[in-house]
Amino acid sequence: MEHSLGFTEISQRLAHARSVSSTVACDHKLAAVALILRENSCGLELFFIERARHPHDPWSGNIGLPGGRMELRDADLRQTAERETMEEVGIDLRDASYLGRLSDVVGANLPVRVACFVYGLTGQVELEFSHEVHDAFWFDLHALGESHRHVAATVHFEGRPVEAPAILLHQHRPVLWGITYRLVSQFRQIVEAGAAPAIPYELPL
Repeated sequence: MEHSLGFTEISQRLAHARSVSSTVACDHKLAAVALILRENSCGLELFFIERARHPHDPWSGNIGLPGGRMELRDADLRQTAERETMEEVGIDLRDASYLGRLSDVVGANLPVRVACFVYGLTGQVELEFSHEVHDAFWFDLHALGESHRHVAATVHFEGRPVEAPAILLHQHRPVLWGITYRLVSQFRQIVEAGAAPAIPYELPL
């Protein structure tokens, strides 16, 4: 990752990335998340949430991006991402720089299609967690590419163990895996290569 890469360059690379499309079954529910960036003296940081633990949440306790399912009151999926982010962590993305959209990702274990919208923050934000969020933190985007962090992990989905590619973040936090892993990997590859990756991220891998 280029430490000098700014929001303008990221927006340009996202705009030139080739979006891969596919036919998705009509029973797939629509959802949207926000990938939020901020700049510091060392480069870019990415915002993650750690979901609260709940027996009826298939992503209970996972690392993720703020977001959720589309509701009838939402004009579009971008509004879904912005509404859910405000509700979950208190960040008003209307005050942020909108940088672009990734290719959608379809859940490999649940019938959900997730859109991801990218934003850049320039000011400080005061976080307010909903009952769905246990914690939130910023993580250096360059560090996500460090080879020792990339592992095959045993995670649990709906009570059963699953082997999945993952990224180690903090020692005392869950690994980054699943849909969030795929969206973050897609974003990193687009920004680093300046083009969309060959892998069709919208397909269940």
